[in-house]
Amino acid sequence: MIEFDGVGHRYGDRVVLSDVDLTLAERRVAFVGANGSGKSTLARMVNGLVLPTEGRVRVDGLDPGKQGRKVRQRVGFVFTNPDSQIVMPTAGEDVAFSLRGSSLSKQERARRAEEVLAEYGLSGYADHPAHQLSGGQKQLLALCSMLVLDPDVLVCDEPTTLLDLRNKRRFADLLGTLRQQVLLVTHDLDLLDDFERVVVLDEGRVVADDEPEPALRYYRKLAR
Repeated sequence: MIEFDGVGHRYGDRVVLSDVDLTLAERRVAFVGANGSGKSTLARMVNGLVLPTEGRVRVDGLDPGKQGRKVRQRVGFVFTNPDSQIVMPTAGEDVAFSLRGSSLSKQERARRAEEVLAEYGLSGYADHPAHQLSGGQKQLLALCSMLVLDPDVLVCDEPTTLLDLRNKRRFADLLGTLRQQVLLVTHDLDLLDDFERVVVLDEGRVVADDEPEPALRYYRKLAR
């Protein structure tokens, strides 16, 4: 359960979010809106990357600002550009690096990394140079580095922006198979047909909150 209670955020004098009240329990929730609408700021509050200047955020009752470590054990985050998340030379090492704080041995971490890579479409790539993967493969690697931790929530901030159409569809289909609650920030509206809920933001406020068809119809009208 993710709760936003009277949430607002400012950068100096600029209001980015204002009076956001949401309770998110659905398995697939999307945030849509124009650039600068506040959707990415809202998503980043879920794991404490951004803290509200007004109101409060709770993830299963935990405050990301005060209990950040516990929240980040529950919430994984995938960024737009996977290169900003890849930190190790090879794909296997990068996934295993996520497990560095676990009780697993080095060999066990490497084995678990190989298992997760295989499960999500990168079988045989454990020894491949991470930064020499294709764009779609890099985004899968970034996803694997989060999923190896088995979080309860996965926040994806425009993860398909740098992908071609085939890889966008592939990534979206993969999200649909996950057990995790997925919060997706996106401009790719055609990926949202099987989502349960779409939240539309405009100038820092929630202006629509519904099932995909009516919410996206409102957003398209707003965009015109």
